Amino acid sequence: MIAKVLVANRGEIACRILRACQEAEIETVAVCAPNDLESMFVEMADEVVVLRGDSIGETYLDHTQIIQAALDTGAHAIHPGFGFLSERADVARAVVDAGLVWVGPRAEAIEQMGDKMTARQTMRKAGVPVIPGEEVESIDEDQAMLELEEASTRVGYPLLLKASSGGGGKGMRAVTNPSEFHEAARAARREAVAAFGDGRIYIERLLSGSKHVEIQVLADSHGTTIHLGERECSVQRRHQKVFEEAPCATLTPELRDAMGDAAVAAAEAVAYEGAGTVEFLLAPSGEFFFLEMNTRIQVEHPVTELVTGVDIVREQLRIASGAPMSCGPLNLRGHAIEVRLYAEDAANNFLPAIGPLAVFQPPQGPGIRLDTGVREGDDVTPNYDPMLAKLIVWAPSRVEALQRMRRALDEFVILGTTTNIRFLRELCDVQAVIEGTTTTTTIDDTWPNGWQPSENQSIEEASLLMAAMGETLGLHRVHRTGGEVSGSTGPPSPFATLQRRYP
Repeated sequence: MIAKVLVANRGEIACRILRACQEAEIETVAVCAPNDLESMFVEMADEVVVLRGDSIGETYLDHTQIIQAALDTGAHAIHPGFGFLSERADVARAVVDAGLVWVGPRAEAIEQMGDKMTARQTMRKAGVPVIPGEEVESIDEDQAMLELEEASTRVGYPLLLKASSGGGGKGMRAVTNPSEFHEAARAARREAVAAFGDGRIYIERLLSGSKHVEIQVLADSHGTTIHLGERECSVQRRHQKVFEEAPCATLTPELRDAMGDAAVAAAEAVAYEGAGTVEFLLAPSGEFFFLEMNTRIQVEHPVTELVTGVDIVREQLRIASGAPMSCGPLNLRGHAIEVRLYAEDAANNFLPAIGPLAVFQPPQGPGIRLDTGVREGDDVTPNYDPMLAKLIVWAPSRVEALQRMRRALDEFVILGTTTNIRFLRELCDVQAVIEGTTTTTTIDDTWPNGWQPSENQSIEEASLLMAAMGETLGLHRVHRTGGEVSGSTGPPSPFATLQRRYP
């Protein structure tokens, strides 16, 4: 087994990996930028190396400096987490060339699946269903635009333009008619170049009313590849997930087996080793199509852990050390839901927010898990991704899990910066969420003009923030009667527990 791991990441995923290492009695090394020196993940590690530089590019993305830190501290392996270096084939290759273990798939698998057009071609050969569309390999912009326009006629409208090296919605544009195509294609190419240094884009048919369903796979070096069931991640804003659950409420056992077999075939087609996720689009007809494969641990992996009992990060460490995975046959138990808590203004197109975490009071009770890298008193800055935490709940049934998530969000108090807690709480009461009929357009369909909090909620939050900061509570006091805030509408306020702290 690997004896010492350097975690090449920060925030909640660094904390998650460090805990898995501690439980496996593996020594740990954290790397951090100077402005992260007082962060939670730094305190959790056995050793810390402060990286030279200030920006992300000079610190967390400087793989040469990180590899040297591993060598200097005697670490045997590097775990990249997600984001940052996790899907960089050149980094995986450099780590191995330095005599270290890369906790992730081989560089060749990252390359094959990281380029979306190559991945589509590989999946076709493996017999995995792919969304109808066409790839355009031309690098010259004028030639690429000509070929894309010709391909759009063959694919048909509505369609999606997607960056070959893309992710997170960058370089993606929906086009509903030919008059919009030229401008959308040029915009997608510009965004792809800015984000990935690669302007190649391809076309897919836009399948409306579809679900985003992904399959967690594990593969070791002993020839075993398995799947751990599905996660539904349809509820998204700006093509980024905010609400995930396992299992999918509408998936039949037969469809689960078919999608699981396709995911295993996808992994085996690139001789995959480690943890990965194969993402599919599930059409209303019951047909499913390959979207992409993420060659890393996923943000939403906890829901799979809760319904399978498998510690996916620990399995990553086992596989990277050359041991066979320890998982037995697939056995789904109960239902799990995850929401992503962001420092963002949901009422203003989900723009990121900053400020001090004057109060950070998570919910407690049975079936609640919180993955976070922040604490009360920390500052939210514009330097990094605004995700504060992942709130995950488990219950024996989906109905009970959704009830538990509502209660947990009602209890969760974060003051000092704007967050999306109120939005997430209202999301739990959307009919499509209750019924399990969510699609990739659920948020836009529910709030076509954008989400807005009620006036009473805004006043209450401002009042409680002043109380939390030690100011005089001049607006009004919060009273609760029968679980409701006096004078308010909608679901119960998540700030009721502050009465006890700031009466």
